[in-house]
Amino acid sequence: MKRTRVAIQSADGSNAKKLHALITTNLEEGHLLPRALDEIATHADRFVIGVRGRKIVGCAELAPLSQHVAEVRSLVVDRSERGNGIGTLLVDELRRRARRDGFEKLCAFTHAPAYFIGKGFSIVPHLWLLEKLFTDCVSCPLFRRCGQYAMVVPLDEATSRPMADDHDKVLDAAVNSGAGREILPLAVVRYV
Repeated sequence: MKRTRVAIQSADGSNAKKLHALITTNLEEGHLLPRALDEIATHADRFVIGVRGRKIVGCAELAPLSQHVAEVRSLVVDRSERGNGIGTLLVDELRRRARRDGFEKLCAFTHAPAYFIGKGFSIVPHLWLLEKLFTDCVSCPLFRRCGQYAMVVPLDEATSRPMADDHDKVLDAAVNSGAGREILPLAVVRYV
């Protein structure tokens, strides 16, 4: 029996329950953070999905963290479909969309860095992605013990160098809000 081709397409609100089920089914492996159905429904238009026939066999979200940085979130491929290149198709589509939307960097936080290294990402210190740290990490119950690697890939060589002014703005906002008191003494990374 010939398998149908996997189509990569945009998700919408009508896919929220299936996305939630796919993500929830794969939580036990310990590589994903739980997502609430209402959160997925709110952000369903940020997801791309892999569809074989009528079944959603993979998904990933392009989550903006700032004007310059977007994140790959909730990258999941159904167990029965792994090894068929669906994850690569999803990440490639998110990269294309992030570039189109004007982001300079695409990041991911993962327990499987080799997968993303194979897609051109580099491991970086978490503090290089302050946008993620101060929007999500500090409020996470696994903060400081999550074990995830911060990964980043520049989307355009002309804009691949981080902007010192943007870094300073994020750092200043974090310090002024008090959100960074717990982690700022560890290290302050400044890039130019």
